[in-house]
Amino acid sequence: MVDSVELNRLYWHSRRGMLELDVLLVPFVQEVYASLNEADREVYRRLLECEDQDLFVWFMERGEAEDPELQRMVRMILDRVQPQ
Repeated sequence: MVDSVELNRLYWHSRRGMLELDVLLVPFVQEVYASLNEADREVYRRLLECEDQDLFVWFMERGEAEDPELQRMVRMILDRVQPQ
């Protein structure tokens, strides 16, 4: 179970000030984060520690994270918004 304090903190950490990232990360934390298992929650929190420039490259699919867990999380977030 995720408490409201954690969700609020993650909401603000998900707001990056770059529209391309905000439209992906904010809805994800609001709509999906609470349903993730603890391991995936940890991966999401690690993702938020990454530099905006790296996140932009990964989410725009111009490169991939070296860490396979981070790349899997990027893919999970992108799969929510991209038609298959």
